[in-house]
Amino acid sequence: MNIDQPLALLGGLTPSQFMKRHWQKKPLLVRQAIPDFKPCLDRAALVALAGQDDVESRLIVSSDKGWKMKHGPLPKRSLPPFSQKDWTFLVQGVDLHHDGVHALLQLFRFVPDARLDDLMISYATDGGGVGPHFDSYDVFLLQAHGQRRWRIGRQKDLSLQPGVPLKILQSFEPEEEFVLNPGDMLYLPPKYAHDGVAQGECMTWSIGFRSPQQGELARELLLGLADEAPDSVGEQVYRDPTQPAVAQPGAIPAELVTFARESLQKALKNPHLLDSLLGEYLTEPKAKVWFELGQEAGDLSAGVVLDRRTRMMYDERHIFINGESFRVSGRDARLLRTLADTRTLDAQQIKALSEDALAALDEWQADGWLKTL
Repeated sequence: MNIDQPLALLGGLTPSQFMKRHWQKKPLLVRQAIPDFKPCLDRAALVALAGQDDVESRLIVSSDKGWKMKHGPLPKRSLPPFSQKDWTFLVQGVDLHHDGVHALLQLFRFVPDARLDDLMISYATDGGGVGPHFDSYDVFLLQAHGQRRWRIGRQKDLSLQPGVPLKILQSFEPEEEFVLNPGDMLYLPPKYAHDGVAQGECMTWSIGFRSPQQGELARELLLGLADEAPDSVGEQVYRDPTQPAVAQPGAIPAELVTFARESLQKALKNPHLLDSLLGEYLTEPKAKVWFELGQEAGDLSAGVVLDRRTRMMYDERHIFINGESFRVSGRDARLLRTLADTRTLDAQQIKALSEDALAALDEWQADGWLKTL
């Protein structure tokens, strides 16, 4: 992607300008970000997805009695009549299940894949929505069908309504208001309060981003370090030949505390191990994602393309794919990084790979992680 090329998607800004001026800073409203946009997935197809066991979905209904929420799967018979007002259902990760939606998500890869999460689709009847709220991550709200009225504002009071199954702000104070039509898009940075209400039947596509918390990252990295500790730290046994007799046997010896601390420091000493564990964590498929295994091997010579569910990234030393890491260098590293960046390799690029790299591609094909062109 040319990050210095103006894009209609960003209202004429280049990706570089958008990231500098708006990303995590201030909203951006773009009229006709995708001119004459027509969704590649209709209501019936979305309803069918919501009923699948491997798809995350929610039903939210608002009434005089308050808010109700139900988690999927949501078979069609469990949904209210489409003529009924004030309800919505949301389907998460639609890009994992539909090629056209996956292709649209690729338009936003001027943000690192490590941050790009998924595309959620919400369908709502007239008056439907999820109430005024804020997200802890950046979001692009693309209007796909019908109209939705958005009220947005910087929110000082982030307290939530008690006793409600949704995270709805208790004192929402909007500053701006917009009605979005198909093809219009609104970008909001984290914690920017917003409330979207359908005006008639409405479908909105939300491009969301991943914002891991430090505690979450620390937990995952430490779990990985625990698995690697026997190899990275060694099997040195604690010894205390100078330990004197003690009158207080319940006290932990200071030398043992030091030994434990040094063990942890050894585990953390290898920065490349931490890099590897981070890449594996960031590319780990989500819980409900699985691939079609055992497909017949195809001829790789014509080129390959990553499966839409595959997550592939890299750093200076490693290639990461679906939770696994590989050390690479030289030409193989350059070409596999190209595969991660463009999600495809052509026949000429395939021809330039080493036998070891081709063997890896064969294995990834057998696992359903990529397909032949």
